[in-house]
Amino acid sequence: MGTTPARGDQWTFLTNHARVLLRIAGDPEVRLRDVAAGIGITERAVQIIVADLEASGYLTRTRVGRRNRYTIDPTVALRHPAEADHPVGDLLGAFLHREDTPDAVPAEPGSADT
Repeated sequence: MGTTPARGDQWTFLTNHARVLLRIAGDPEVRLRDVAAGIGITERAVQIIVADLEASGYLTRTRVGRRNRYTIDPTVALRHPAEADHPVGDLLGAFLHREDTPDAVPAEPGSADT
């Protein structure tokens, strides 16, 4: 047997676009290099994703001094036809407010959230 990971270990539920949007929603003044480092992709990839999200109306970028501030429009519908009846705010709410909900599942001991 080789050391290659099993096929099931190579996929995730969220796209990099979702991850970038979640990072920006958590910190509207975050630097793109910090987003890239946190997600594990290049800064250039994050720049392209932010441009995609901006062109699709999910966020706007405002220059504040030497930094950017991002504003997300939570009313914009998700892009896939199967989820088009849900606004992106539903997705953000599900991930950003986990600890605020009474039925939130506690983090596993030893996980990054503890």
